[in-house]
Amino acid sequence: MSLRKRRAIDTAHVSEITGKYSELIARAALLANGWTVHRAETDESYDILATDPVSGDHVKVQVKTIRQREDRGGDLVVYAKKGNGTAYDRADADYIVGVWAADGEVPRVYMFENRLLTEYWCAEARAAERWVELPIAFNRALFTELPEVA
Repeated sequence: MSLRKRRAIDTAHVSEITGKYSELIARAALLANGWTVHRAETDESYDILATDPVSGDHVKVQVKTIRQREDRGGDLVVYAKKGNGTAYDRADADYIVGVWAADGEVPRVYMFENRLLTEYWCAEARAAERWVELPIAFNRALFTELPEVA
């Protein structure tokens, strides 16, 4: 196989690979922050079903790759559209998790409530204020039992 054909094959799968990578990073970030992450045996409208470590609620999460728009002053954008171009409704996702994976950088993961929009914008400097950042570093202290209060 020639290099030219090999490159065309790799390029054709870039969006799929990027999406799978973002989903794996999102799962790792949720786990690192105490969430229980479930796997569906069938394809679902959401990417991840997770259990909130505080409330115990099960939530549906849609994972999207964050893009940085240089034509918008470097703003971060999450395109939250279904295949038909419409916004995710509550039946599809309770939360959106955006994964920002700049080339060669450690990815950053942000989680925010699904507000039924097709795009979510944020200045890079304000991302951690507007969205909840989920560190991907594992923190064992989150999983230790708290002492009983007398």
